[in-house]
Amino acid sequence: MNPAPPPSPAPATTPLLIVISAPSGGGKTTLCQQLLARHPEMTRAVTCTTRPPRAGEIEGRDYYFIAEDEFSRRVQAGSFLEHARVFDQSYGTPKSEVLDKLRKGRDVLLNIDIQGAATVCERAGADADLRRALVTVFLTPPTLRQLEERLRRRGSDTPAQLRKRLGQARHETGQWTKFQYLIVSTTIAEDLRRMETIIEAERMRAGRSKFAIGD
Repeated sequence: MNPAPPPSPAPATTPLLIVISAPSGGGKTTLCQQLLARHPEMTRAVTCTTRPPRAGEIEGRDYYFIAEDEFSRRVQAGSFLEHARVFDQSYGTPKSEVLDKLRKGRDVLLNIDIQGAATVCERAGADADLRRALVTVFLTPPTLRQLEERLRRRGSDTPAQLRKRLGQARHETGQWTKFQYLIVSTTIAEDLRRMETIIEAERMRAGRSKFAIGD
C-alpha cells in the first residue's frame, strides 16, 4: 500500500494584526503568553505605560515604562497608533512596534484595552494595510462574579481599586459586539484552542492569500 502523499504547504498569506481585548482581569495577558509560546512566527507589540512595573515585569518585554511627561511628548509627536487613559495611568502602542513588524511579514499580537481597540479599528478604516491585517477578538469570563474572583486572586488591587475595575468591567463587557470574534473564557487550554482556530480561519481567507495555482 502506497503511503499517503504529504500535505501541501499552506499558501503564503499577508500578516495578521491580532487585537485581543478583555475587561481587566479577563485573561488576555495569559492568552497572549500562551499564543507566543506556541507560535514563534508571531510577535508581540510592546506598549508604553506610565504605571510602575508589577512584580516580575521586565522593561522592553512586558511594557516600556515611561514618565508622564515623556508619554505626553510622544502623544504630541503622533508616535502612537493608539493611546488611552486607564485607571489613572496612560497606555499607548508605538506605531513602529506594529507597522515595522507587519512590513517584515510577521503576525503581530496586540494586547490592549477596549478603548485602544476602538482607536485601532478607527485607524484601520483609513489605512488599507491595517484594515487588511486586522483581526479583533474580545475575551471575557462568563460572569462578573468569576471576573471578581480572578481579580481577587491576582491580589494587586486595593478594595477601592477592585470596585472601580468591576464597575468599568460592567461597561466593557457590553462592547463585545464591536469585535469580530467573541471568546467566553473557560480554561486556559480551551481559550487557546479557540484562539488558534480563529487565527487559522483568518489565514485561510481568500482576500489574504498569495496563492497562485501552478501548472
